[in-house]
Amino acid sequence: MTQAPQRLGPSIDPLQSILPVCRKMRAERNLPALLRLIAKEAKHHLSANDASLLLFDQERCELWSYITLDGEIIRFDARLGIAGAAALTGELLNITDVQQDSRFYKDIDAHSKKRTRNLLAIPLQTHNHEVLGVLEVMNKKQGTFTQQDEVLGRALAEQAALSIESTQTVQELTQQQQQLITENAQLRKEIEGRFATQHFIGVSPHMQGIVRLIDQIRDSSVDVLITGESGTGKELVAKAIHYNSLRAHKPFIALNCAAIPEHLVESELLGIQRGVATGVESRIGKFEQANGGTLFLDEIGDLGINAQAKILRVLQERSYQPVGGRTTRTLDVRILAATNKKLDELIAQSLFREDLYYRLKVIHIPTPPLREVPEDIPLLAAHFLTQQSRQAKKEEKHLSPDAQRALQAYHWPGNIRELENEMKRIVATVRRVEILEHDLDVLIRNQKKPMLNTATQRSRTLPEAVAQLEEQMIREALLSCRSNQVQTAKMLGLSRQGLIKKMNRLGI
Repeated sequence: MTQAPQRLGPSIDPLQSILPVCRKMRAERNLPALLRLIAKEAKHHLSANDASLLLFDQERCELWSYITLDGEIIRFDARLGIAGAAALTGELLNITDVQQDSRFYKDIDAHSKKRTRNLLAIPLQTHNHEVLGVLEVMNKKQGTFTQQDEVLGRALAEQAALSIESTQTVQELTQQQQQLITENAQLRKEIEGRFATQHFIGVSPHMQGIVRLIDQIRDSSVDVLITGESGTGKELVAKAIHYNSLRAHKPFIALNCAAIPEHLVESELLGIQRGVATGVESRIGKFEQANGGTLFLDEIGDLGINAQAKILRVLQERSYQPVGGRTTRTLDVRILAATNKKLDELIAQSLFREDLYYRLKVIHIPTPPLREVPEDIPLLAAHFLTQQSRQAKKEEKHLSPDAQRALQAYHWPGNIRELENEMKRIVATVRRVEILEHDLDVLIRNQKKPMLNTATQRSRTLPEAVAQLEEQMIREALLSCRSNQVQTAKMLGLSRQGLIKKMNRLGI
């Protein structure tokens, strides 16, 4: 039965009494605490013995509560009970005698060890009529719930729905933010790990020297000039310097100087203020983006003289003004510059500023072409083979000794980039696990390793040449035998102890 409507007195303003409650609800951002507050205030304002707030899980068609006033957690099928009927229909239900109502779910009374006489079930609806839950107020202290109680209950439920929806949104955003923070931390950890010097591949003196130098300057923020042919890994070295430094958690901003027109270099580097020209919007420059971190200027040898002057001024003063700006901004940025050009020759031709050259060349790291580090080629090739096989979800491939020797004999004009592309091609086209010499590109197979020029030959003594040949043969054999010393010694016609002695003498 539904309680007969009662006329409200003209002086009664049911909303006035719950205004302080509404302010409390808006201020609460913890969902369980908000639900407790709503239930407590509903019990007080509607003069009831008990109250609970049930949330509606539409996917499971269940009603459940974080907490009720007596601390009992409730979860049940929304198709059972009067509160469920209110949630499914979206209608307020005022039941004067629940024991006579067929919808009453008696198991809840049995579980709570209470006897419900009457109740008011008010759906909590959003502005688009989505039901978030049900406010259930039980056992009016005197009599049954009146029409005035219904008005108060609706007003309270309307504000409660707004507060719950807002709180849930805040919680979801907080969870998403925390998830993003966690994912960013994990991503940063992966990036830093990827560019750790321990993962640099190569046993050549050149590579070991680069690794040692990066480690030596890890606590410094000095500017670095990286030179070398295209494809020798200059950007990889720059990222390794950054991610192994004190600036690792700050931005790493890269700019390809060769790709920017001369007239746009200044605004690209320094930024530009809105209104400098018709239709121009404000934009921050690379220096500001990299502030606190590292700015990598790739192919700096392609910059024009005017752009070089502007960079030099910023580096000298460690401050700048955006194009069209009037305020000078201070700068804390580390400069890593790279080029495949010979800057000393450009200086002689007045195409590169000598003062900028020495400003950048606090530390100089030359990256060697692949043909100068043949001992690193099999290691790099094996790495790329493994990497590409995993990406293609294929069985990992390996190189035969003949294939390794052919790779070492090739002059690699494209350097590491060309080697990586060759391994990509092999993984895509060769089904066998072992890569043979005839699987390699015809240019690589036909390349003959150039003989040393006469001057180089004459500069070495016979013992030096023999030691170099011994070292090369031992390294190649170790690679072929995957560092198995017994097999390596057998391949070279040595005893294991004889091999170990030679390795110790040659520093292998």
